[in-house]
Formats: sequence, C-alpha cells, structure tokens
Amino acid sequence: MAMELIPAPLRADDRGRRGCVLDASTTIAAAPGTESTERWLRATLGAAFGLPLAPGTGSAAPRAIVLRVDAALPPEGYRLTTLPDEGVVIVGGSPAGVFWGAQTLRQLLGPQAFRKAPTGGGEAAFGFTDIEDAPRFGWRGLMLDVARHFMPKDDVLRYLDLLAAHKLNVFHFHLSDDQGWRVEIKRYPRLTEAGAWRPRTKYGHRASELWDETPHGGYYTQDDIREIVAYAAARHIRVVPEIDIPGHSQAAISAYPELGNTDVIDTSALGVWDDWGVTPNVLAPTDHVLRFYEGVFEEILELFPPEISPFVHVGGDECPKDQWKRSPAAQARIKELGLADEDELQSWFIRHFDTWLAERGRRLIGWDEILEGGLAPGAAVSSWRGYAGGIAAAEAGHDVVMCPEQQVYLDHRQDGGPDEPMPIGYVRTLEDVYRFEPVPPALSEEAARHVLGTQANVWTEVMQNRARVDYQVFPRLAAFAEVAWSALPAPDERDFAGFEHRMTAHYARLDALGVGYRPPSGPLPWQRRPGILGRPIEGAPPNV
Repeated sequence: MAMELIPAPLRADDRGRRGCVLDASTTIAAAPGTESTERWLRATLGAAFGLPLAPGTGSAAPRAIVLRVDAALPPEGYRLTTLPDEGVVIVGGSPAGVFWGAQTLRQLLGPQAFRKAPTGGGEAAFGFTDIEDAPRFGWRGLMLDVARHFMPKDDVLRYLDLLAAHKLNVFHFHLSDDQGWRVEIKRYPRLTEAGAWRPRTKYGHRASELWDETPHGGYYTQDDIREIVAYAAARHIRVVPEIDIPGHSQAAISAYPELGNTDVIDTSALGVWDDWGVTPNVLAPTDHVLRFYEGVFEEILELFPPEISPFVHVGGDECPKDQWKRSPAAQARIKELGLADEDELQSWFIRHFDTWLAERGRRLIGWDEILEGGLAPGAAVSSWRGYAGGIAAAEAGHDVVMCPEQQVYLDHRQDGGPDEPMPIGYVRTLEDVYRFEPVPPALSEEAARHVLGTQANVWTEVMQNRARVDYQVFPRLAAFAEVAWSALPAPDERDFAGFEHRMTAHYARLDALGVGYRPPSGPLPWQRRPGILGRPIEGAPPNV
C-alpha cells in the first residue's frame, strides 16, 4: 500500500493518480458536529502549507474538504474519499470519527503536513483513494507520569497532539505521588506550596549513588488544567486524572502531616520524597483523611468535567500495610468495621471513593491491587502487574484496561545494548510492542467484552525532561497505536516487516514534529547516559 498509514486502516483502495489537491482555492465545508475538526485542519494544514482554507458553502465546490457526520458508520469510524474535482470527503460515525479521518488526511499529505510553517510551494496533493476505517478498541491510551518528573504545560499539550496524530483517545494524567503533587487544590494550598517541590532527585535507578542536587518540582494551576482539558477535548481525547490513594501519598503527607499515621511515626518530619521505589508512608484510614480527599476530588471533578473525564483514577497500588499493622488507630478501625485484615481496610478505602464518585456520576478506576480485599461493584481495573488481574476482573464482570508492565511499560528499555540510557526492565523492542495482544486468549467471550481497551504507561523516574520521554515513548508508541486501533491478526502472524516499511514514512513525520525518538540503529550520542545506573532485567518477560 503506497499510502504508508499508521495505524493501518481497515480497508484502503489506492489508485495512484492525482486525486486530492490543497492550494489557495481549497475550502473546508464543515457540516454540524464537525467544527472542532474544521478548526484543527485550518490550524495545522493551514499553517503547514500557508493556506487560508476558507469556509466553504457545501460539497459542490471544487477542491473542497467536505466534513460531515453519518451515524450509520461506527462511532469512531470514518470514510475518506477523494473526489473527481480534486477534493476530499471525510464522513465520520461521530465528530470523533471525522477527526480521525482528518488525521489520516494529514498523513496522506506527507511529512510537510506535520510542520508549523511552509518550507516550499503552497500546494499539496495525493492520489485517488477510498479508505474505510474504525478502531478495534474504544480505550486507546497513554499514561504520563508528571509526578516523578514534572512536565511543563506546553509539553503536555504537545503530547496530546502526538496522541491525536496516532489516533489515541485517552490521556491518563498521573498527577500525584510520593515525589510530588502536581495540581492546584485551592482549599489545600500547601499541597502545591510544599508538596510540589523536592530538594533533590536521585539520578538513575534507586540503587544509583548519583544525585541531582537541584530542587525539582512544578504544578499546574487550575487554569492550566482547564486549558489542558479543553485542548484534549478539541482533539476528542478523554482525560483520566489520577490522584493516588492510600499509598504513594508522601508528598501530600509532607504538606499536611495529619494525613499520615501519626500514632506510628512523626509525620511532621517527612518531606517530599527524593528517592524512587515504594515508601512505607501511607494515608491513615481516618474520617479526617476521607473528608480531606473528598475535598480534593470535589475540585478535581470541577476541573475535569464528566463528558471529558467519565473515569477518575485513584491509584490504589503499592500500599505497604506495615504502618497500619502497627497503628492502634488503624487496628481499631479494622475492628470497628468488622474487617478481616489490612487488605480489606484498603478495599474499604477504595470502596468509599467508588461510592462517592458514583454518586456524582463518575466511575472509579484503579490499578489491579484494588482487587485485593474485594472490589467495589462499579469499579474498573487497570491491569498493570500482568494479565492476571485483568483476567480476574473481567471474568468477575468488571471493565478492564490492559496495560501489563511486561509488555507496554515504555520506561522499559528498547534494546539490550550497553548504550541504552538508564536501562530499566525487560527489553521491549518495536517488534515486541507490535506483537502485544491486549485480549489474552484465556478470556471467555463474555469476559473479553469487558476489555475496554489498552494503554501504554510512561513512568518518569529516569526521564528527567521531554527529550528523555520522547526517546522512551517513540517509535514504540506508533506500534502500540496500531495494536490499539487496527484489526491485526494473532501476534505471531502480524506483518512486522510491512509495519517497518510504513515506519520509514512515519519517521519522516516524527522528524517534522521534532520528536526525539530512538533511531532504529540505536541511540544518538547525545541520547546516551554513560555511567548512570539502571535496573535492566535479562531474559524474556514472564506471561503472568
């Protein structure tokens, strides 16, 4: 297929001859429901080619881009057809479908379409084509951890554009952890005054003896968040905010010591954590803590409206129970509630917020540890420790997002060579990601319907800036996007050679976008980090 699209469409008829032309006479005829795509096309293609792309009056004009919605198509599906008069029609099953069709149009127009200003003549063209397409999964996501290393607002907006360019539609926004609190909460100002900053940072894996002594931090104001959410909405991307409870909460405890287990340790001595791993300092299971986080979530719900953020992520992972075991207050709460143990106490904590969110029209989602001690009926699960948690949740009737660390944690290294910067985890090559299958064959047909989709996760302990994030995420996100969108055969039957061929064109698009991806030949000299200790794991990852 000459078009070299990523992700691959369901069907594409490419007839080669000149079909669609964009020039100064090209107009955009946008039917109701397609306004956001019209604005996006004018902003991106208009800038790339220096064209006005003026509003059109209908489909009769030559060289028009015609946008319309037809509910007979699948909700996010689209059909892109070139016209005899050198125009193009994009019909979507929903406004989102029209937008994904526009992303395909941009790819068809070549790498220049991904630049912010023209570098040549103000005309673009491609051959006659007829493309029909629709996604395999409704949840096609990327989780970005901005807690370990803060990513400035403009970099987040850039990543939303990169998600959109790959037809990914969920942005999981990891906003709090032990190492930093990243969202302004007006009723609790110390969360950002104190909790958004740490005095220094471990450089490399936690076994590294190197430190960056520069204080690190940052946070998003509430208007920053509103801007990010609106920017995502205009690109038909849902945002899943994550506020981690009851573990991964040391930054919050350092700002408000009464949130911790004060009968066990001196929480006033805690600072924002400067190391990696799992800290023992977790939230206390008190009514005060419940009320405090209800206050946090009230502001979160206001910032992330339900049409953009139907799901709210509460973490729920890696919560050591040692302090609860030693805490008279926690033990009294276990007894008072008639619970069996500390696992059930964590489950009580999660269930409280499941009920609280459900009463406000939202759905709770958490990492697969929320299965321990019993899962609240409406909760969904992000299956990260492998497939097992997702299988158990789906068989029990819970919705699941598959994101197993052995397969789609993009902080894991891309090659076994010695030049990989701060190498973490298993080797997960571009081909490994391309052969990832989100729905394990062990699932029954009924349970498989509970797999909402899949997401890749980007944890930033060893990614201290945008260039490092780019290196870890790309080009593997392109392979992941095809897994999430396209109807691919079984993993060992997938045409990776064909995908690699299409990636040749895609690298040119990434170059035009300024993405600092890992080249197929290995890291460039400035992408290496010699002498920085990582945590490589040898061998093939277990299928768990």
